[in-house]
Amino acid sequence: MPAPGSPRAWWAHAARPVRPPLLWALITRAALGMATPLLLGLLAGRLDLGVFAGLGAMHATLNDRIEPTALRAPRIAGAVLASATGMLLGATLQHHHTGVLLTACAMTACAFLSGAVSATGPRGSAAGMLLLVSAALGIGMPSPHPWWAGPPMMLLGALYVFLLGLPLRPRSLRADPRRRALAAAYEALGLTLAALGTPQGAEARRLLTARLNSAQDLLGRGPALRTEYEALLAAAEASTGLLWARRPVPAEVAVLPAALGRTLLGDPPPPHPGWPPDTPALRALDAALRDAGEAVAGRPVSLGTAPAPPPDPWRLRVRLLSPGSARYGLRVALCIAVAEAVTAGLPLSRSYWVPMTVAFVLKPDLGSVFLRAVSRSVGTLIGIALTAGLLLLTTDRWVLALAASVCVALLPYSAAAHYGLNTAVMTPMALILVQLGGESGAAEFWPRVLDTTLASVIVLVFGYLLWPERPRHRIEPLLVAAATALAAYLTSVVRSSPAPPAEVWLRRTAYRSLAEARQEVRNGLAEPPPTGRLAEQWLPATAALERLSGAVAAYAAQIRYGDRLADPAEAARVLDSLERLTAAARAHRPPTGLAARPESPHDPALSALGRAANELDVLLG
Repeated sequence: MPAPGSPRAWWAHAARPVRPPLLWALITRAALGMATPLLLGLLAGRLDLGVFAGLGAMHATLNDRIEPTALRAPRIAGAVLASATGMLLGATLQHHHTGVLLTACAMTACAFLSGAVSATGPRGSAAGMLLLVSAALGIGMPSPHPWWAGPPMMLLGALYVFLLGLPLRPRSLRADPRRRALAAAYEALGLTLAALGTPQGAEARRLLTARLNSAQDLLGRGPALRTEYEALLAAAEASTGLLWARRPVPAEVAVLPAALGRTLLGDPPPPHPGWPPDTPALRALDAALRDAGEAVAGRPVSLGTAPAPPPDPWRLRVRLLSPGSARYGLRVALCIAVAEAVTAGLPLSRSYWVPMTVAFVLKPDLGSVFLRAVSRSVGTLIGIALTAGLLLLTTDRWVLALAASVCVALLPYSAAAHYGLNTAVMTPMALILVQLGGESGAAEFWPRVLDTTLASVIVLVFGYLLWPERPRHRIEPLLVAAATALAAYLTSVVRSSPAPPAEVWLRRTAYRSLAEARQEVRNGLAEPPPTGRLAEQWLPATAALERLSGAVAAYAAQIRYGDRLADPAEAARVLDSLERLTAAARAHRPPTGLAARPESPHDPALSALGRAANELDVLLG
């Protein structure tokens, strides 16, 4: 059997879905958000308005999360306002019967703006995609009466979904999304401690990093639960050092973090285990867990950390119209211009489906463009087959409205599971809305397979194969950022004892950067050669940086909870290796050394940093 990540295994890697949890609150809001406007439209005899309100509700559902209202409101508002703006642009072009050339120019300009906004970050990505998707729909969908009523109805549908998510009464501890996210992070810490010294340790550590990221995003910069979170960060650092050292902990210690998480949700505080921590890393863990126990019990504890920086997801990846933003805008504009030219020259019945598909496939934060293009075609084929089967059974509008609501209810799960599955769910919903609008019958659904395939080919040729950006432009900058963040973390550890107030956030930045680099490498492994092969070449460096983060955590424990003095020469050796790795990434030269993963536990009497430096030397040849 081919190894995961090898060129022969890329299809298996790409097709493997994840199994996200069933978030019933999101599912219920999604179903009601679509069902209510459609049913009201049927009752009032204005289904045309109900379809647009349902479309706005669906776009709100795509951006809905279980999070505090202060975060949820701007997330939904930004995406839906962009969607309504795109719909207004498309409806205006349709109402004034603009010619093919003017429409193509307007869509190309809209595509540039969409791509430029999409490159700025997660919120920009959602807004940019919906701006372009809705502009394409506005040109092709039948307009309601009056013609400009579509965008306001979309805003009403989105507002309804937002209102459905507002708490009707003060949240209990267990219902608070911030506490639930923090409790989940404590649980992940317990899983990491239980996996110390086992092959499952690395994956448990990645789960812990992901949940720490999620909790950080929800907590923001406010004071609520700040001490509980920062105490968890200290325990997570200690666990990372123990994971690197392959040192297990007693079972009563491994179950403590989950119990602390339950305390956050209202359970009584657990007793601290009476165990003898006999190494610096174990003493660091014990001290961190004691602080965490005090914090979750509501007792005062001084951690001496600096104020939190802004959560990473709300920072702009690049500034609007910076070179990176403009480059992505040009990429989307090129594909849309080609799509408009092709659709103008072909007898397509619903030409808006092609640019709409281009917009979905080119969304910048959904992983591999190649995988999305293939998954979009396969998912559309499955979705059309399901829709055609439904229409063979019935064309009753009430049944179709119910079916559209079921499809939207599945979106929160399918979007997290796999892009192809999400397409298979969204396609029936879109086709049913078209059917309810009276635009087409079942016979016109099958051409959508051709439209989707055509759009995917355009993206693969002009936005993937011919576009000068290659995977190294995505993977290597993230590796440079991760190495730079690790160097800053190591420098702080070596220069200061005890830990300076800002070190916790240097460590957090390093771990988030490593997680982003690892994810981009995983995205590359899902593509065929040569792209998958290039990602595979950077996999050893990514793993080495992850292990180095554990070594730095263990080294910090040796300095602060043991008798070891920081060795500037040893740190300089590691910093030099990081600089060499950074230079190799900037020069697009993956390291060729084969550093063996240490299999034996680390001797706490030896320097953790020295062992990591040896591994980096082997990796860099």
